[in-house]
Amino acid sequence: MIKVVCNSSPIIGLSIIKKLNLLWEIFDEVYITDEVYKEITIDDKIKKIGAKELREAIERKYIKLYSVKNKMLVEQLYGRLHRGELEVMVAAKELEIKRVIIDDRSARHFAETMLLRTVGLMGILLLAKEYKKIESVKKYLDILIENGFRMSVKLYNEVLRSAQEID
Repeated sequence: MIKVVCNSSPIIGLSIIKKLNLLWEIFDEVYITDEVYKEITIDDKIKKIGAKELREAIERKYIKLYSVKNKMLVEQLYGRLHRGELEVMVAAKELEIKRVIIDDRSARHFAETMLLRTVGLMGILLLAKEYKKIESVKKYLDILIENGFRMSVKLYNEVLRSAQEID
């Protein structure tokens, strides 16, 4: 059984391409923390992308909400990374989950030092293609870019190579 704790950026990205369902179609249990929920549904700095989709997924029990117990650890580490990313990692440890879904490179490196396996939005899209949940990764990468999702040309090409959509 593959369980994951997911950060906000992948949820927002999957909501942009209207494929949030990939989370629970690929993984057996998907958790988010209170801070991730707040970032997507309440914080004004994000345009509320994914808020409606996330609320529905929680209501339908596709995604589970988790309250981190060791808030002191999150506070002690805050500053190096965002609170949401830290909560994701602490939640994974508390729930004894080995895999986290995080896009930010610094957060991924930190998670790996905590012996967590990381995957990001691009990894989700590659898994979705491998599991035949989507036909093309390129289509979704292009939609993400059109909607302001930042991605280097190098990453774009690496993902398409991994998906065997370019040479």
